[in-house]
Amino acid sequence: MRARAKWLLAAAFACVAVWAGWTYSRSAELRHGAELYAEHCANCHGAQLEGQPDWQIADEGGVLPAPPHDESGHTWHHDDAMLTDYIRRGGQAVLDDMGVRMTSGMPAFGEVLEEGDIAAILAFIKSSWPDRIRAVQAERNGG
Repeated sequence: MRARAKWLLAAAFACVAVWAGWTYSRSAELRHGAELYAEHCANCHGAQLEGQPDWQIADEGGVLPAPPHDESGHTWHHDDAMLTDYIRRGGQAVLDDMGVRMTSGMPAFGEVLEEGDIAAILAFIKSSWPDRIRAVQAERNGG
């Protein structure tokens, strides 16, 4: 019986260690994503992910202002592949490929951000969403 108790205790410690490592790793990714977001995205999309005012109304040039990335926006309506592509190649290239007749002001960041950076930014953005919205967006990713 003592051997079993020791084994259970060791297993519990192992589970806690794995969970703590995952949590630390996840926290580091979110911190990195927050830093990158502040540096590359917040100027247009807002420091609090709030987007620009009247983001659904095109300006005189036909360009829509930067949308919010919080739950009030539409970022969560898209899967990760589309969001990554939009960040990497810029909005206009993606919209043109999709046949969407709209003018995007979103620049391409593929020369500036690596894939891991883009993933960290998206993780940071998603961390602000309520569970319900994260679940909807996860379904769009097949999960």
